Amino acid sequence: LQVDVQLRILSYLSPRDLCRLGSTGCYWRAAVRDPLLWRRLLRRDLPAWASVDWRSLPEAQLLAPLPAPGAAHCDYMAAYKKSCPQSRRSLKSSRPRYGPVASFLQSLVTQAEPRFAMFGPGLEELDDSLVQKMMTCPEVLLVAGLPQRRIHGIGSGVSFQFNNNQKFNILTLYSTTSVERRRARTEQAVVVNKMFYQDSTTAGSQQAGHYSVIAQVKKVCEVVDGFIYVANAEAHKKHDREEELAHILAMTDPALGPRNRPLLVLSCISHAGVERIPCVYVAHHLQLNLLHQPWMVQDTVAATLDGLLTGLQWLLEEVDCKNAL
Repeated sequence: LQVDVQLRILSYLSPRDLCRLGSTGCYWRAAVRDPLLWRRLLRRDLPAWASVDWRSLPEAQLLAPLPAPGAAHCDYMAAYKKSCPQSRRSLKSSRPRYGPVASFLQSLVTQAEPRFAMFGPGLEELDDSLVQKMMTCPEVLLVAGLPQRRIHGIGSGVSFQFNNNQKFNILTLYSTTSVERRRARTEQAVVVNKMFYQDSTTAGSQQAGHYSVIAQVKKVCEVVDGFIYVANAEAHKKHDREEELAHILAMTDPALGPRNRPLLVLSCISHAGVERIPCVYVAHHLQLNLLHQPWMVQDTVAATLDGLLTGLQWLLEEVDCKNAL
């Protein structure tokens, strides 16, 4: 068969079958490494992947609709292998485990529950409330503690229990009070985010998009162990990702605490019938590659909490690793 016909046939194989074919001989080893073949596979499969993290995010130029100049020299196969969830799981399972030792050592030290600050437009813009579902769905996530004191009317903390074992606290922060949010939804009006203010020292300069957090939220940022950002991933809605990035940078400012605190981004839609933006594109639109701490984007459905536990497990593991250092 002609080479173009061979490549056409190969494009219908799965990545696993391509690797198996490549192990049969030198000719097929070279054939299955064709960069345009793996580019097609990467662009085909990316929208179906439910998560991506700071180690596996493919470069933006590899996701362009048209092949970039010099695409033949790009290693799309390596990018696919690094990004696909199966490879990430196998790498994770191959790491040495010190669970019993860590549990014994942790038992010698009294530790408070890990605390996470949760914020973002997905808390307020979706038709289904993620927080309400978390509070009323014990078969998915057990509520282990009642809401703690409120912070200036914009948030309160709730303790949860993960897998009937580890407890943690989520402090939910809203842009406005509940009354203002209800009025804005009724009138379809835009409200001013009260959690942030534009830094007067940079206003009017090239860094006009720089924000700082109000004093009450600053105190929260100084004591939490990580952050949960709820992004609105519904494709039919408008999103100002540049401003969202500015808010994320303000919350995770190294001046407010350790710079290695993890960030979990819940790429959230209301219910399964809503068209979503793939999590890889959400990561690029938010420019998460500019962050200096570990992060992961996880597809989540507010109505069913699908994907939530996977994201929380990653977040708790990252906090455990940070505390073990």
